[in-house]
Amino acid sequence: MRTGTLALILLTAACSAPAGVAGVSTVPGSPRPDDGQTFAAPVTPPEADDPVRLPPPKLSKFKYAFPVKDCRVTYARKRLVIPKSTIWAPQGCAFVAPVDGVIREVNVQNRWVPSTDRGADREGRFVTLLGKDGVLYLGGHLDSIADGIRPGVKVKAGRTLGRVGNTGNARDTASNLYFAISWPVDSRYWWIRRGMVDPWDYLDAWFNGNRTYSPRPETMALRKKVGKLPPCSVQCSGKEQPPAKPNKPPKQTEDEPPVVIPFAIETVGPGQ
Repeated sequence: MRTGTLALILLTAACSAPAGVAGVSTVPGSPRPDDGQTFAAPVTPPEADDPVRLPPPKLSKFKYAFPVKDCRVTYARKRLVIPKSTIWAPQGCAFVAPVDGVIREVNVQNRWVPSTDRGADREGRFVTLLGKDGVLYLGGHLDSIADGIRPGVKVKAGRTLGRVGNTGNARDTASNLYFAISWPVDSRYWWIRRGMVDPWDYLDAWFNGNRTYSPRPETMALRKKVGKLPPCSVQCSGKEQPPAKPNKPPKQTEDEPPVVIPFAIETVGPGQ
């Protein structure tokens, strides 16, 4: 065979081969240039049913709800100053009970002013809920309190307690929900109700569908470690010093709504 004919045959074969990685043929069953072995032909996977989605494991006997309902929200997953979360949401979104419980405190008046910056007023309008899990939940910076929400009222998880706003020291920010987890104490110890336990792990779980992930174990363990009435140490007002021991409840004035639940409620025992 003449050299010109051979070159024409090789050129024709090269042009007709499918493109691939340099030096490697993409034709099924073709030999590799390095070892002479062949590639396996493509295999079509057999048909199968969709994966079965299992519900998340039950981690406690309590069922929780994400505290903002039917609104798009964002929140940070790290502590900035104190243990709480700022849940950014449009004004008017529903703040709902995160668990079954009893309303403990209701503040319908927005008393905060920058000239005094009283610690007890920083959350503006707020509601606290003592859950059946023994944990206290606070929703603050509310624009309004829902009808029928007052101390002593029993509520189910998901019931609307108020509407998201920017009262208190959030008046110059976008609307948001101040959300905090702690344990029940007298209303004078406001620095405890404003947040003792980092809440974002629980918010993540409730948002993503694991509604039985409970903050009770962490909350009770921290209370045992620091005591029921730890002194204020961060963002404390110099005019407000905590008393050494709790005594009689403070006298309510006429313009203050009652904030302490008037009767004891049954909560779960330790370890439950």
